[in-house]
Amino acid sequence: MEIKEAQRRVDDWISQFEEGYWPPLVNLARLVEEVGELSRELNHRYGSKTKRSDEPARDLSLEMADVLFVLLALANEQGVDLDQALEQVLEKYRLRDGNRWTRKEG
Repeated sequence: MEIKEAQRRVDDWISQFEEGYWPPLVNLARLVEEVGELSRELNHRYGSKTKRSDEPARDLSLEMADVLFVLLALANEQGVDLDQALEQVLEKYRLRDGNRWTRKEG
């Protein structure tokens, strides 16, 4: 699925409810919460923080998708075309960091 399609599907989901999009700062708080949940899972897997015995395993891909959903909602609410923005950012990284690290052979 392309980003534009993902933004449309998120909009379709949110638009079916009277409440619609939440205000930007509420969505930012939601985004931070979701990133926190992703961080917690990664810390359990790769950091020094172990899970409690009563804490269930979480699906890392679903935690990432939660972050993406809220980011897409925030972009929609702000009128941001993430396809276009990502193209611009990739070009920025290509120009800025293209020769910063050692390239793989072949």
